This record gives sequence, C-alpha cells and structure tokens, in this order.
Amino acid sequence: MEETVDIFLKVAIIFSSLAIFVCFIRAIIGPTVPDRLVAINMIGTQVIIIIAELTVLLGEAWLADVATVYTALSFIGVVVLTKIYIGIYRKKHANDTQDGRAKV
Repeated sequence: MEETVDIFLKVAIIFSSLAIFVCFIRAIIGPTVPDRLVAINMIGTQVIIIIAELTVLLGEAWLADVATVYTALSFIGVVVLTKIYIGIYRKKHANDTQDGRAKV
C-alpha cells in the first residue's frame, strides 16, 4: 500500500511541475495583466502543493512549516502586485478621462 502512495505522490509532483510550466508560459504571453497575476498566483499554489506532497513522501514534518510560510509569502506577494496593478489602472483611466477620451 505504501508503494502505491509513493507512486501516486511522484506522479502528482510531475503533474504539478507540468502545471507550473504551463502557468509560466501564460505569465509570459499574457495577454493582459490580470492573466499574468492569476498565472503567478497559480505558480505559487502549485509550489505549495509540491511542498505538501514532498512532506508526505519524505515524511519530514518540517516541510509543512515551510509550506505554511510560503503560503503567507505567496499571498502577500499577489496582494502587493494586485495593489500595484490597481494603482496603475486607476492612474491610466484618470489620465484618459482628463484627455477627453471616452471610458472603455
């Protein structure tokens, strides 16, 4: 039974790694900033999943603490990037309104 769990976890790690690669491509090609933000958030989530899978696979409880800290850092990072994007978005639309352009 333990061998089956090990195989499942290894396959799950490979799948998560492939998901990170796909999200990395989405973060590069965009096409919009929100797409990139979601891709970055998804990469962080997949890394947390891999750390949790390694926690079970290796039997190292301290890796769960690493996953918890990484979760907090990933969340804070995405919130900061979102705040920056919202500020740029508002500034751009304020300039568009002042220039006499129609709001889109």
